[in-house]
Amino acid sequence: MYNNIGDTMNKNNRALDNKCPSCNAPLKYNPVYKKWKCEYCDSEFTLEDLKKYDNASSEKNNQSKDGDDVIYDSYRCPDCGAEIVADENTSATFCVYCGNTAIIKSKLSGKFAPSKIIPFKTTKEDAIETFKSLKKGRPLLPKEFVSQKNIDKITGIYIPFWLFSAVMDGEVKAMGDKITTWSSGNTHYTKTDIYELTREGSVSFSKVPVDGSKKFDDAIMNTIEPFDYNELVDYNHAYLSGFISEKYDVNSDVAQGDAVNRMANSSLNMFRKTMISYSPVRIIKNGIVAKETTIEYVLLPVWMVNVKYNDKYYLFAMNGQTGEFIGDMPISKKRELMYALITFTVTFLLIAVISIFIYFIKKVGI
Repeated sequence: MYNNIGDTMNKNNRALDNKCPSCNAPLKYNPVYKKWKCEYCDSEFTLEDLKKYDNASSEKNNQSKDGDDVIYDSYRCPDCGAEIVADENTSATFCVYCGNTAIIKSKLSGKFAPSKIIPFKTTKEDAIETFKSLKKGRPLLPKEFVSQKNIDKITGIYIPFWLFSAVMDGEVKAMGDKITTWSSGNTHYTKTDIYELTREGSVSFSKVPVDGSKKFDDAIMNTIEPFDYNELVDYNHAYLSGFISEKYDVNSDVAQGDAVNRMANSSLNMFRKTMISYSPVRIIKNGIVAKETTIEYVLLPVWMVNVKYNDKYYLFAMNGQTGEFIGDMPISKKRELMYALITFTVTFLLIAVISIFIYFIKKVGI
């Protein structure tokens, strides 16, 4: 059951949006210009411009502790008054009636306040063209998969990520074999020397990402990496204008466990590479531990659409910074059958023509 509290929100727990300082129309972030561009009066603004008009959040209210534990399921659009429904982890969404962005400040403050964000660099048009290109070289792709109604659903989403940096330090011990073979006359010899191997060292890792939302498949998020973290900027809710955003629901301690496992496995593999002259190698002690761990909570840009086909969902996702994408493509059973029939018919006719040709060659030869 949703709680209608739109008329009782206090100043710190309301839905926010960004207005054009010139005409008061909704203002959206433009990835091409890296500015906020008004679609009505064509005015353009930098982040510093918006701050002057109190139209973008400051460091103070980004980190506000007000409403840390407040969860809104339903609230009022500040522009048209329509009721907007979102789940408990949605921090920015759209009004389905007027299309304006609604940013729920309480879900982006306090412990849920990101420290950094990578703004979108690719546009929706870029995502649409990439999505359309999926049909190239895929004759069995259902034509309705890339239909206009699905294209219209492509949405820019800021997904929460934890970034972990650490120094993996420790000692690895292993037993490694060196096998030598030789022959003398008709006799073949094999000698196996067994060595105890010890490796010590440190490996530094910077900004290892872990998806902070349970909604999004980790395998898909890992596939559209990497992101260029040199383009991280200080978080400001103004960057969410025109996009959807999620807050994390995977706690940092859980995410840290995943990150440390990944870093530990990578470190072990690096130690293993120094033992390639031995085979096989058996690890008998793995003493790699994480030190100097630091954590950042950030929002990263992804274009996404989830398409339902034959009661199954297929996801298309594109990195909103680099354009790297992944798509889970369905196969049309009708087209598969049609191509099978065409292949059979063409093959049958080709064999028939070859058989007739051979028959006449033999007849003329006789």
